Amino acid sequence: MRLTYTIVFTAIGLALCLFNATGYDPHNAFLFMFSVPIWFVELFGDIHKVSVIGMYALTVLSYAVIGAVCDYLIAKLYRRRSA
Repeated sequence: MRLTYTIVFTAIGLALCLFNATGYDPHNAFLFMFSVPIWFVELFGDIHKVSVIGMYALTVLSYAVIGAVCDYLIAKLYRRRSA
């Protein structure tokens, strides 16, 4: 199984976090729009009581998991077609 989507999605998550951490996203608009863990924190708690580093780590991890699921489903589709 190739890990193409896992690598690409992890890079997207890292880029999103670096974009926010370097100050190019001063109002956190992109981070709040594209970070899946922050969506849940906003629903069930106060975003100001959560560690920023933890949110960055969970964002990168969630993008890596999404990429891994895509890779798994694509590999499963190719196995089904070749059988």
